[in-house]
Amino acid sequence: MLKVLNLSKSYADRPIRRDVSFLISPGERVGLIGPNGSGKTTLLRLVLGKELADSGTVQIAPGVRVGYLPQGLEAPPDATLQSCLDQALDDTARAEAEVARLAAAFARSPGSSDLQHAYAAALNRLETLSRNADPARVESVLAQLGLGDVPRELPTAALSGGQKTRLGLALVLLAMESTFANPQLLLLDEPTNHLDLDMLEWLEDWLAQFRGAALLVSHDRAFLDATVTRLLELDPLTHTVRSFTGNYADYLDQKRAQVEQQRQAYADWQAEVARLRDAARHLRGLTKMRKGGKADDGDKFAKGFFKDQTRQMAKKARNVERRLERLMTEERVEKPKRAWNMKLDFGQTPASGRDVLALKGVSVGYGAPLLHDLNLFLRRGERVALIGPNGSGKTTLVRAITGQLAPLAGRLRLGASVRLGYFAQEHDRLDPALNALKTLQQFSAQNETDLRNFLHYFLFEGDEVFTPVGELSFGERTRLALATLVAQGCNFLVLDEPINHLDIPSREKFEQALTAFEGTALVIAHDRYFIQRFATRVWQVEQGTVREYADLADALRW
Repeated sequence: MLKVLNLSKSYADRPIRRDVSFLISPGERVGLIGPNGSGKTTLLRLVLGKELADSGTVQIAPGVRVGYLPQGLEAPPDATLQSCLDQALDDTARAEAEVARLAAAFARSPGSSDLQHAYAAALNRLETLSRNADPARVESVLAQLGLGDVPRELPTAALSGGQKTRLGLALVLLAMESTFANPQLLLLDEPTNHLDLDMLEWLEDWLAQFRGAALLVSHDRAFLDATVTRLLELDPLTHTVRSFTGNYADYLDQKRAQVEQQRQAYADWQAEVARLRDAARHLRGLTKMRKGGKADDGDKFAKGFFKDQTRQMAKKARNVERRLERLMTEERVEKPKRAWNMKLDFGQTPASGRDVLALKGVSVGYGAPLLHDLNLFLRRGERVALIGPNGSGKTTLVRAITGQLAPLAGRLRLGASVRLGYFAQEHDRLDPALNALKTLQQFSAQNETDLRNFLHYFLFEGDEVFTPVGELSFGERTRLALATLVAQGCNFLVLDEPINHLDIPSREKFEQALTAFEGTALVIAHDRYFIQRFATRVWQVEQGTVREYADLADALRW
């Protein structure tokens, strides 16, 4: 269905992809993973033809239409939900014109099998577009994705992160073919971002029933475990692709075994090099001793014997040195390289009082209560995951806790010596006009050299610290926002979906850092791996209020 052969791409002599080749067959679910900046989105754009490769080819089977979900909703600034739907369904007129053109051409050349197949495919596409444009079909898709009650005139800029992701999925579903005879190829770039647990399960079920093939870029480890049958890993050091069979858990097992084999091979190579060097040094030393030794002039037998022995040792030394040279060149084993990952450490945390947060009879919302009668407590050192459906009021509650929104009723109180740090889901607390360095200078009095060294731990290298925030990728903005929290020395972290755009290695580092964090954390998250490893308790939004659970399994069971 999709064949990529020897694909290479560079930007300003910096390689992004090098000789990438892989094949995706009908029905396969393939995950595409790799660190942020390794070129996952670029590879999808190369497959789609939105960017041109320096060399290599992309072959998509004839008649196969490609559905593409970009990482962020691609819509004009003034777009509304309705205008996005209209644009997705605007192919009907073009499809009608294409059917008419092919019908006329086929009438002139009725014997052409190519025209016959092209006409049948165009007619099939027109029928599907007409069916998808049916108002009932549109309403059905929007309802499935939890967008049925969203006003059509609402600007897309006012949608939540989860609603934007679901709208993107709706546009893909409405635009795609749905017949078994012409299976689809889906390219989904981080489709789980901002989706709540219910929508994650829906997407997993939908992909399980989907008859076509899919290439999925994702950092959600539980989602990859549930959906894919193979993984392609983009190596940021070699800029190549390696294939692993199975899901993410299988990949981890294979990767560990592969790394261990490489380490053992390197250790064996080092030991053999050392042994041969010692042997060559020993033989050369014996040769010099033999040459330096003198036998009695009358003892011709002794002279000949020592001469032969010296020749043999010299020959052995040359053979050992030749073998050593081959080991150092043709048979060289490279030392396993470690990718440069984010180094996140919250460091020394100022102590707070025992009671960090108290909500008594609190209601929050805009005019009318969205959540009511909240009686919640957070104590020093607790790590709580806040979960619930998109739009249920999680971010509204967080805004009340951080002082951006006054409660409609009840009392909300922060404890003594609490220094609160807030991470916004949409990164709207970052000034798009400032660069990373100037952003950090707002929170730290360190000099420029020290701040650049600090940003290096968050993967901002060289002149990257001068790139305006508005030009940074989603992952880079996330890392910068986390850097500002670390620089402030907060002891109460309130984080609204902080790991959405982090790659898997950075998510793991983030999990480790939060586990070691000596303060208190309240985190809105939907990554099941993260919640299971991070949370000491779970707060779940249910029916207009928040209930406490011991862990994620307990919350999902209820």
